[in-house]
Order: sequence, then C-alpha cells, then structure tokens
Amino acid sequence: MTDTNQDFRGKYTQGNRLTRRLLDGFFAAVGELAAGLEISSAVEVGCGEGFSTQRLRAMLPARVSLEASDVEERLVAAAAERNPGVPVRPESVYELSRADASADLVLSLEVLEHLDDPARALRELCRVSRRWLVVSVPREPLWRCMNLARLKYVASLGNTPGHLNHWTSGGFARFVGRFAAVRAVRRPVPWTIVLAEKS
Repeated sequence: MTDTNQDFRGKYTQGNRLTRRLLDGFFAAVGELAAGLEISSAVEVGCGEGFSTQRLRAMLPARVSLEASDVEERLVAAAAERNPGVPVRPESVYELSRADASADLVLSLEVLEHLDDPARALRELCRVSRRWLVVSVPREPLWRCMNLARLKYVASLGNTPGHLNHWTSGGFARFVGRFAAVRAVRRPVPWTIVLAEKS
C-alpha cells in the first residue's frame, strides 16, 4: 500500500466552489447507483477521515446499517468522531476483519488508485460483499489534465501524489469486470464510478 500519512481533507474542507460542485456531482452519482438496491447493510472501506461516510449516511435509508473502516488509526479516530453512531474500525483493504458475504453493499471510493495491488483489494471487497459493490477511481486522462490546467503537479504531468494506478472509464470497468458483473457505470467529472454485482 502507498503512504498512509497523506491528508485528503482538503477537497472536503476547502472553500473552492468548483471543488464543492464536483464533489456534489460525485456523491449524487453514488447515490443514484445505490438508490435502487435492496440492502439492509453497507460498509465503506477506506473511509479516510469520514467525510465520505457522512455523505453516505445521509443518502442511505435510515434502516440501512452503515459501518466504515480505514487502515490508518488516526483517520479511524477522526472518522468515528465525525460520524457518531457509525461503527468505524481499523483494517486493511487487503485483509478485512469481516466474514464472507457480511454486507449487502460494499463501497470503496477513491481507494484503488492508491494501492500497490488493487486486484487483491478488489477480491477482498468481493469476498465481504453479499451482492453489491460500488467502487470509484479518478477518470484518466481527464484527472491529470484538470490538474495541469490549474498548474498542479506539473513536474509529474498532473499525477496526484499517491496515485499509483490510472484507469480510463472503460479500462476501470473492464478491471472490475474481472471480479464481478458490472451493472452500471457513472462518469461524473472527473471520476469513474462502477456498480458491480457479485458473481
């Protein structure tokens, strides 16, 4: 896994209006994918400081139990504080401390691009899912182009620090399709979000 000491709060806490609009579009797409699913339990793997968990809790019906986890202890503590009532635990996406098929829906948002072995992680996400998965990554090459347009990470050709894997929308859908049946793809700028059903 890549450096776990990165700070991802900025995109959620900065006052940039465009960033907020992009994030609103991202979570609207996640909500659209989850809206039609008959689920009673969900788990978010790689929740960071819990900003995404807040959004998920707000969009999922109250009857759906939500849990979350992250590999980094300090992020788990922050996520738990930010999300009272949502159990948050420390665990690696590579070795989730959960039973097989223990959650109707498993979500992992903006995680796979950071991993040394995303295939191993996706297999583990599938193991824990009873049926559904929602996973997202930055949409390339759009992500890098948008970074370069705002003169960010120019020396690395727009690659955000910590991003080890880079997928086009089609490439990511094919990657997920190796492990589960892809049922829908959403492309809110600048991400790809895939809804997949466990085979």
